[in-house]
Amino acid sequence: MNALTAAMLTPASSTAELDRLGDEIAELSVHLDAAIVRLLDLIREFDGRGGWGNGFRSCAHWLSWRVGLDIGAAREKVRVARALGTLPRLAHALARGELSYAKVRALTRVATPATEERLLEVGRSGTAEHVERIVRGWRRVDRTAEAREAAERHKCRALRVYRDHDGMIVVRGRLEPEVGELLLQALTAAREALYRRAGAGRPRRGWTVGA
Repeated sequence: MNALTAAMLTPASSTAELDRLGDEIAELSVHLDAAIVRLLDLIREFDGRGGWGNGFRSCAHWLSWRVGLDIGAAREKVRVARALGTLPRLAHALARGELSYAKVRALTRVATPATEERLLEVGRSGTAEHVERIVRGWRRVDRTAEAREAAERHKCRALRVYRDHDGMIVVRGRLEPEVGELLLQALTAAREALYRRAGAGRPRRGWTVGA
């Protein structure tokens, strides 16, 4: 029996009843999404205030114990809750039923305050499966861009240390952030050691170590 034949055999009253059931399902889904927003707000506040720090390893572990969630699902709830704290447009769309929790969960994996508006439109224009596919592609692009940026930094790195004509040591270079941070820490430690050795309470003029 094809769909057209089935429709012809279905009484009008039955069709109206099915429409009513469909509307109720949609309306209840909106209410559930609004409740999820409230739940995520509570989780974010509880997490931020360290309410789980009474013997649990993390907020996700507390949530798993207290609510009975699988630990993976609990971690996702905490992650989404934290993310929505900086993504008010996505949170608002979820509360109003414009986006489902499934879509918001996917979008928060890549969304930032700068990209939130664009990703909100992605969520509105496609199914949850479509949004998941877009997010996977977005993450691949982000990883590619990050790798390219790291390669450029690697190529530009340089360090030159030499003694000038007056005997002063000159240091010039561009270092990757991790290496540069180690150098800053070493210079700071050396400066403090010299101050202690000289009995000085204030830094010498002309010697600064910046972040």
